[in-house]
Amino acid sequence: MHAFAPDDQSSVITLVRNAARQHLLGGGTQSADRKTDGSWVTATDHAMQSDLQDGLAQRFPEHGFLGEEMSVAEQEAAWRECLDGRSTWVVDPLDGTSNFRVGFPVFSVTVALLVGGKTIFGVVYDPSRNECFHASRGEGAWLNGERLSLVDEPRQQLKSCLAAVDFKRLPRGVAAHLACDPPYASQRSIGSVALDWCWVAAHRVQVYVHGKQKLWDYAAGQLILHEAGGASADLDGEIDYLDRPLEPLPRSAVAATHVELLEDWLAELSAER
Repeated sequence: MHAFAPDDQSSVITLVRNAARQHLLGGGTQSADRKTDGSWVTATDHAMQSDLQDGLAQRFPEHGFLGEEMSVAEQEAAWRECLDGRSTWVVDPLDGTSNFRVGFPVFSVTVALLVGGKTIFGVVYDPSRNECFHASRGEGAWLNGERLSLVDEPRQQLKSCLAAVDFKRLPRGVAAHLACDPPYASQRSIGSVALDWCWVAAHRVQVYVHGKQKLWDYAAGQLILHEAGGASADLDGEIDYLDRPLEPLPRSAVAATHVELLEDWLAELSAER
């Protein structure tokens, strides 16, 4: 797997921080439009993507780009080039637009570098808290320069865990079970998929489930969690491995701070499917 040099990592982190501080801080309620998939988009989504695309192209002119706000045809073309071996940036310029547009301060920017469909570097930046999560393949995960490691964290039982759960995209039986007979201690839903992954990596929540997320939502966060020592799968129980290429189609996600907890979590979720 290709290495991504430390100087290049720093330059991308700086680009992401600067763009987010320029566009995402200090704003109030924004007007928004619905996209064809029903999700929200604002002028800020487009401005952020444009700045990130331009900045990455200047620094890495040989790399491709796949952004959430591109057309489907452009995304498909960029993905084909990625699978053919072109290093490609996969970007969600504003993850949590629903929160952002009403002034709820939980949203992020997520940028991942993929080679052959595999993530080798990822950044998730939360401008409201000035928290920058990043990971490079085989080099660990970091939050504002401090290493994230789940190895030494206490290994909780599922019944004592704080769970991040996105109910509306889950199969009805699973959602009903979790709402009416929760197997965990307490539940949250923060509205940013990328931060969900990172908050598991930071042990702020111990288990996570989401019924449908896209490539740009999870590519960076999944790497950050795995480099921190966590584990993940989909709702069918297919375990994620970093050596396996990602897929462009929407997928479910199940994650935990360690593999044994993931197994217990998957068993609980599969019981109601």
